Amino acid sequence: MPKPDWVDDADDDEEEWDEDDVRVRPARRSKPRTKIRPKHANAVEGFVTAVDRGRYTCRIGDRTVTAMKARELGKQSIVVGDRAGLVGDRSGNPGTLARIVRIADRHGELRRSADDENATERVVVANVDQLVVVASTVDPPLRYGFVDRCLVAAYDAGVAPILCLTKNDLAPETADEVRAYYSQLDLTIVATEPDAPLDGLIALLRDKENVFFGHSGVGKSTLVNRLVPGAGRAVSEVRSIGKGSHTSTSTVSFELPGGGWVIDTPGVRSFGLAHVTADSILKAFPELAEVAQECPRGCTHTPEIGDCALDAAIGPDDPRAGRLASFRRVLASLHEADTKN
Repeated sequence: MPKPDWVDDADDDEEEWDEDDVRVRPARRSKPRTKIRPKHANAVEGFVTAVDRGRYTCRIGDRTVTAMKARELGKQSIVVGDRAGLVGDRSGNPGTLARIVRIADRHGELRRSADDENATERVVVANVDQLVVVASTVDPPLRYGFVDRCLVAAYDAGVAPILCLTKNDLAPETADEVRAYYSQLDLTIVATEPDAPLDGLIALLRDKENVFFGHSGVGKSTLVNRLVPGAGRAVSEVRSIGKGSHTSTSTVSFELPGGGWVIDTPGVRSFGLAHVTADSILKAFPELAEVAQECPRGCTHTPEIGDCALDAAIGPDDPRAGRLASFRRVLASLHEADTKN
């Protein structure tokens, strides 16, 4: 059949096209993410002094800078006491925000869990030299078990413990009892009164990184306000039932006028030791550890086994009997937690 006059012979060429003649525009692709992270060679070291809902207050020299955590740090925690590398706007001017891009290796890392049955632990503070256990002689009353647990945590972290007794004017005889109770332990004990100078405590804290820890109502924030004029930590009266109110709700570090730092922490009701081993516990009871060297291999140091050297050496009238009872209370609570977990 003849072709119509309006048909162009060029159409025959189009019918002979193949895939090599077709040009397809490639789809746009996003640039692949690199695993190489910037080294941030220009990062400046800062000292984390406060943490509040994803914002970190840092000291760089004499400047106070607000910062956020860089994405590359992921789930890594940042706590008061950390030495952090900061980039971005480090001027400290209102409205500016720097970025924390790395955390230096820590020492003196104080950890605690909610209780012995909860194995989840968290770092409370880092890079501290001394743990100051603040306990009142009365209202709320001193609890030896709590103090012992704090001492265990301090020795486990390699931090020097100090026991600070507040409200000594209300029950001065309590301080003598406490010194007798811990007479076998190389523990520094200092007693304070509301209207008396704090020279003894100041000398112990000078040029050190210190953290205050204790029950609510024992006077931690009151001490901080006396040690650091202008700190402005909120304080309140102890309730009639003998328990303190949770006045301080954040962990904040303050620079001491004579050198050093003090970290004020919120009051707690318990000190979980789920992360601590039996050997760590004995570090807090050196007078018992010496006796325990005579125990048979694998001794659990419980009275049920019958051949623990602690029972043979320490009778009910021995000055160390109270310490032995406290040691076994901590040990029993950890054993109970392990059984449940």
